[in-house]
Amino acid sequence: METVKRNAKTALSYVLAILKWIAVACVVGAVGGAVGVAFHVSVEKATELRISNEWIVFLLPAGGLAIAGLYKLFKMEKLGTDNVIESIRTEKSVPFLLAPLIFVSTVITHLFGGSAGREGAALQLGGSIGAQVGRVLRFDEKDMHLITLCGMSAVFAALFGTPLTATLFALEVISVGVVYYSGLIPCLTSSLAAYWIAKLCHVSPVRFELSAVPQMSLGSFWRTAVLSAACAILSIVFCLLMHFSHKGAAKLFKNTFFRAFAGGTVIIILTIVFGRDYNGAGMNIIENAVNGQAQPFAFLLKMVFTAVTIGFGFKGGEIVPTFFIGSTFGCVFGSLLGLDPGFSAALGLVSLFCGAVNCPLASIFLSIELFGAQGIIFFAASCAISFALSGYFGLYSSQKIVYSKKRAEYINIRTAQELR
Repeated sequence: METVKRNAKTALSYVLAILKWIAVACVVGAVGGAVGVAFHVSVEKATELRISNEWIVFLLPAGGLAIAGLYKLFKMEKLGTDNVIESIRTEKSVPFLLAPLIFVSTVITHLFGGSAGREGAALQLGGSIGAQVGRVLRFDEKDMHLITLCGMSAVFAALFGTPLTATLFALEVISVGVVYYSGLIPCLTSSLAAYWIAKLCHVSPVRFELSAVPQMSLGSFWRTAVLSAACAILSIVFCLLMHFSHKGAAKLFKNTFFRAFAGGTVIIILTIVFGRDYNGAGMNIIENAVNGQAQPFAFLLKMVFTAVTIGFGFKGGEIVPTFFIGSTFGCVFGSLLGLDPGFSAALGLVSLFCGAVNCPLASIFLSIELFGAQGIIFFAASCAISFALSGYFGLYSSQKIVYSKKRAEYINIRTAQELR
């Protein structure tokens, strides 16, 4: 009888924990979804205003000064996505003011033509929202970690319309080699709630149609492998460029105001020389690449524009730029290998993303949610190769490689530790 009671009590604790997290995650997802929708609309309107008024890019240095001023005013100059990731493993908390700051600053960056994405803001917005809900509910340290992950998943799902990718990305990105399975139900619930809110508000999810998927053959697989290996190398180059641009700008300009003004000025010069395709997120260029059209050196220029923008203090994210870089590179390089340019653009997008963030499962689900399940074997192989060959580099310096990519060995190092 005692055994039965003990088992019943254990079973009840699981049920209560699930119900608790479903309820809490729904709240976080609803809030995150609403904020994500507002953020999406704000960035879209800012982008439309910039495109219809081309002269506005010349105000980018002023926008940089405004961003530097806001972060200095609230004493958050050194806070960003890395701090959100760090909070999952430590007792450090995510400040609530980080949410409005990254919201406004990212909109400013897009309005004036900085090259950045949205997901960095999504992770910071979501992490801040989740942490604030946790404080209101007086959660302990362990539960605070999970609710922060819920917030990250929610805003990511609302912005991109990819709830499964958002769930797995939040669970994978913190510690490579370890998946926080205790967060599966909370993160999935918050992602679905946020996705539902976005759908209600008519925010269209990011989707692409592939015109051609190759038949499975030895030739198509070796071409996929070569493209994936090239994307892994390119992801390392991009991560190094992002790290060095940030460090180099900080050394060159100790004052954050001078740094932001200088970065804005460099982007203006680059825009005059190379055109406006590399300002903002560049979703139209990504779509063109998936349709089989890309300029030969577009991926290199986007890398430079993004490194200057983020490195010199403007706010946004690096993931949409990885989509841009991967899709344009894949379109060009894949066609040289004999692959369909649109399909190779899709492969490049997913494999470069995988190499840069070290999240193979999230990357595979990203391919399904963006492009459909056709060609899933090619995408899975591409992610596996890119993940293995990208080494211990990554976009987020707070990310930890817990287990080796070469053997079943515990290593527990930070990404790009070789640079320190």
